[in-house]
Amino acid sequence: MAVKNTAQVVIGGKIFTLGGYESEEYFQKVASYINNKMAELSEMPGYSRQSAETKHTLLSLNVTDDYFKAKKQAEIFEQDLEQLRRHEDYFADYAWRGKREQYGRMLREYPQLLQRIALKDLAAYLFLTPQSLSRIRAGVK
Repeated sequence: MAVKNTAQVVIGGKIFTLGGYESEEYFQKVASYINNKMAELSEMPGYSRQSAETKHTLLSLNVTDDYFKAKKQAEIFEQDLEQLRRHEDYFADYAWRGKREQYGRMLREYPQLLQRIALKDLAAYLFLTPQSLSRIRAGVK
């Protein structure tokens, strides 16, 4: 079972005791983030004239904005990772196929692409000579 930790941190010049299952280093990192946000906001024109309640609301809004932006970025990374996994599976499967089968699959899945690239480039992609590709193409048609 995880051990509950406590740590004293300074936020806005005041000492707070934080408790939880995270490390003291983590608590200090959180406090540092809040202090940096407060410093960032204090540089805004007119911020010092705002009430404490308005300052807390602005701080909360900024932290929440950072959270949602980070969450969106994490979702994008997850989508990218899933796409890479699908491509990895596709190419791993593709690499084990025979050259004739690879060409046939490309022909079925990317017919418009095969019309736009030079045969020598396609042959190089398939690790074939242009002559071998010509023989395969003659047999597929």
